[in-house]
Amino acid sequence: MNTSTHHIPGLVLNSHRFELPVDYAKPDAAKISVFAREVIAPGKEHSDLPYLVFFQGGPGSGAPRPMGNSGWIKRALKEFRVLLLDQRGTGASTPITAQTLRHLTPEAQADYLQYFRADNIVRDAEAIRKVLIGDKPWSILGQSFGGFCAMNYLSTAPESLKEVLITGGIPSLTRSVDDVYRATYPRVIAKNRAYYQRYPDDVQRVREIVRHLAEHDVQLPGGGRLTVQRFLQLGLSFGMSDGYESVHYLLEDAFVDGNQGREMNWNFLSHLEQSQSFDTHPIYALLQEACYTQQVASDWSAERLMHEFPQFALDADSPVMFTGEMVYPWMFDQYPQLLPLKKAADLLAKKTDWPMLYDVEKLRKNRVPVAAAVYYNDMYVHREFSEETAQIVPNMKLWVTSEHEHNGLRADGEHIVDRLLKMTRGEC
Repeated sequence: MNTSTHHIPGLVLNSHRFELPVDYAKPDAAKISVFAREVIAPGKEHSDLPYLVFFQGGPGSGAPRPMGNSGWIKRALKEFRVLLLDQRGTGASTPITAQTLRHLTPEAQADYLQYFRADNIVRDAEAIRKVLIGDKPWSILGQSFGGFCAMNYLSTAPESLKEVLITGGIPSLTRSVDDVYRATYPRVIAKNRAYYQRYPDDVQRVREIVRHLAEHDVQLPGGGRLTVQRFLQLGLSFGMSDGYESVHYLLEDAFVDGNQGREMNWNFLSHLEQSQSFDTHPIYALLQEACYTQQVASDWSAERLMHEFPQFALDADSPVMFTGEMVYPWMFDQYPQLLPLKKAADLLAKKTDWPMLYDVEKLRKNRVPVAAAVYYNDMYVHREFSEETAQIVPNMKLWVTSEHEHNGLRADGEHIVDRLLKMTRGEC
């Protein structure tokens, strides 16, 4: 382990770097670097505080970069050292990008990428725990996909956990990836309808943009073409508390009058491109469906099931539907940094021997206190599936709320973490 320390107003930051196996079945073979940032309140650097480990949502996103003592971190630092884990392949850990994988064949890329799911993220966390605190247990907090990691942790190494907090991230333990997307598409349709109810003028505005993109070759500032399909992926943000506004304000500036007449606004194109992170976070596109697969292939589930929902057809008589948290094979033709990974993505989608992610029988015997915020209208993690899981896992308390959307931890984290901690301790 290599460590360096920095101070910013209100926080002490210890940066840790660990060399860990790519494949834990071959601990002496290839290694990767995994980065974790320890956050401590000033004056408590030498206090014997317990750890709270944060598992970020995604997959494929690094941990948040703390700018000050605020939000959920502020509440956590009252009693914990917070460990912000850059999950393998993300952030300051050995990165997964087209650049870093270009030297490999598609088969070698897919073979390497199979080790970047929740199970190996948890194995990394366990290795780090043993370095930092030996056999002592620690507490964990999982947001969205981070909650999937937390459930894997709970089913593989519960003895290492003191308490588990989950926000918007209780997965189904047994349902198939097709079940997940059959439940997801109707929620995305409902979010679309709510969007157009709030902004009825955008029905025509979106149609105009779609028509223009279908008739013109619109190039993005960073490369690649803005297609109708890619434009409609703006709906990915509809499950956030500020999602409708972020899309609406973007669409307001879609067109300008140029030398050749009405054309797409360069500023609009630039902002749209910045809002779509598939080029910079390729793990999301590569392993999104693999989050749900256990001993079966996903086989491009979202693409296969889309035809079951005719609302997404481009019908001039109905509002155009944006898509949501779905990954499609055409993305590996349209996003420049995904194109070199196209064959590997297809190999991963066809992979049938994914390991199990959850030990259901072990979870049925759970004794670790678990508290979870389940968002009633969550577009990304199906509430009913989360409630099914809670019926299987004892000592799991749910706070089902419509007060927050999926980004509740970011929007009101201090309150949410405080409540979840009280729930694990029988105070709420």
